[in-house]
Amino acid sequence: MDPNTPPHPRAAAQQDPLVVYFSSISGNTAKFVAKLGFPTVRIPLRTGEDTPIMDRPFVLCVPTYGRPRSGETIPPQVMKFLREPRNRELMLGVMGAGNTNFGEDFGIAADKIAAKCQVPVLYKFELMGTSEDVTRVHEGLTAFWTRNCPPLPA
Repeated sequence: MDPNTPPHPRAAAQQDPLVVYFSSISGNTAKFVAKLGFPTVRIPLRTGEDTPIMDRPFVLCVPTYGRPRSGETIPPQVMKFLREPRNRELMLGVMGAGNTNFGEDFGIAADKIAAKCQVPVLYKFELMGTSEDVTRVHEGLTAFWTRNCPPLPA
């Protein structure tokens, strides 16, 4: 994660980083974001469930799914979440989980979301990440959040 990523124009004052994530039944992404120690909101596993509508800035953490060569890489639950205009407006960046077996398509869901929503890809990690990934993301996201979402005045 590059702590020098410039501030996002949609940023607003907040105290703690918020990570919105989707995790499949394997739970790899959920395990990773839990290790970060930040507040989280989970996108529901079933597409029939209501999607959260965000009311504060957040970073999205999403796995790459399906068949990268076919173009089906973003989980449908995440697509549903991003169809909500408010959710797109408040997203400051995206992190991607994936499998390096995908080669150049590793973390491609994060790349596609970042391009479509005009936010930076902050970090990519494999499966449930390593302890080094957790440390780097925690430090980088803290720095990114401090620049983009300064604390509210007392």
